[in-house]
Amino acid sequence: MTDAFPASPPLALVIFDCDGVLIDSEPISLATLTRGLNEIGLAISLDSVRERFAGTSMTSIMERVAREDGVTAPDGFVERVKAETLAAFEAELTAMAGIAEALGLLHLPFCVASSSDPVRLRRSLALTGLLPLFEDHVFSSTQVARGKPFPDLFLFAAERMGAAPERCLVIEDSVPGVQAARAAGMRVVGFTGGGHWGHDRDGRDLLAAGAFSVFSAHAELGRIVAAA
Repeated sequence: MTDAFPASPPLALVIFDCDGVLIDSEPISLATLTRGLNEIGLAISLDSVRERFAGTSMTSIMERVAREDGVTAPDGFVERVKAETLAAFEAELTAMAGIAEALGLLHLPFCVASSSDPVRLRRSLALTGLLPLFEDHVFSSTQVARGKPFPDLFLFAAERMGAAPERCLVIEDSVPGVQAARAAGMRVVGFTGGGHWGHDRDGRDLLAAGAFSVFSAHAELGRIVAAA
């Protein structure tokens, strides 16, 4: 693990993933998804769901389940899982410790680029008190042709924010997200502070995917940005 980035132009923008980076949502959403997949006949564990699907959109998940597992979701399945996830968020969702304070100390523009659909994304940020910090700088994979691990979403966010890709730093907690950032020509670091990481916070899979470093507490965000 290293904080040393290759020589690059000064940063102009920090792009945050949402689930597992800004909000501690992954334990909730992955558990809901696992239950739903079990109910439609896919025998899969929570750990396997995290490894295979964390950081990807429901559209991509269901395409992979059909292609790789031969299980086709019944009509209304995706909408039901989304509704159950949002209901659980209303009762349980919290922001990541220290993120609001860390955002307040950033001296660069920042935005969100998430695989979540717009309704879930904005509601999640609102529930945790983070939405006012981002204003309208909230971007969803539904706004582009291809979600993560393709670069489309990060490139779209950078364009909307007026920043060149090589001047962007992405904060991600998933392998598809790291791959998407690297494919976009952006610097990327991995965040392992979410509840879904358990005690395994070294982020080896994120480093292997191309993250330049990993960190597990938003108190370190200022140092991470300064090093980029």
